[in-house]
Amino acid sequence: MKIADGVEALELTVNLMGRQSTIYLTLFWDEESVVLVDTGFPGLEQQIQEVIEKAGVSFEKLNKIILTHQDIDHIGSLPAILAKSQHKIEVMAHEVEKPYIQGDKPLIKANPERIAKMFETLPEEQRKRMVSVFTNPPKAKVDRTIEDREELPYCGGIIVIYTPGHTTGHICLYHKASKTLVTGDALTAENGQLSGPNPAVTYDMVEANKSVKKIAQYEIQNVICYHGGVFQENVQHRLAQLAE
Repeated sequence: MKIADGVEALELTVNLMGRQSTIYLTLFWDEESVVLVDTGFPGLEQQIQEVIEKAGVSFEKLNKIILTHQDIDHIGSLPAILAKSQHKIEVMAHEVEKPYIQGDKPLIKANPERIAKMFETLPEEQRKRMVSVFTNPPKAKVDRTIEDREELPYCGGIIVIYTPGHTTGHICLYHKASKTLVTGDALTAENGQLSGPNPAVTYDMVEANKSVKKIAQYEIQNVICYHGGVFQENVQHRLAQLAE
């Protein structure tokens, strides 16, 4: 879905544990830079290439990837995308998330008890496969760490917003030119309504709610939620409600 010139919400529908799930990556581009935000579940590299090119952008021009956080549905296809490219792609994330993405530390939500509970209802073969993925997640080098309020000089200016809660190093991104917020998992959307963080998958709800208040300080016209899609209706009012 086109949000503005050089801004696209990339919709991917995937089969997850026998159920269809839709996620929304974000693509920014201009003459110099093509920036992908997050990389979906493992095995989506071909679909991601297809939706990038459907947006009118050559996959071969992709030169930057920004990761909002370490969760496997956001970093899953990162190594495969890097391997698929004919040139170097710069990978960026917050410094807190870097060791998890690189595999130097286990993912903070990937403790054995939690993983076992997540997949306990699956058939044995499928359960073993999913447990294996979560205990041995894809990993790749983070080339550059980015910090709170840093303005990245790409595609009209992208401001990093440090929004811990969902994970300890979670970030959102604010695209200045289009007043678009990319939420990662700091916010969600369901049935066309913007909602706060999902408690079931949030590491620290106290911090997550503080992060919502921080987000609400920005002038935002478009919101792209990784889970739920695009929200554009009276955004400032809804963010103020959530911040309360």
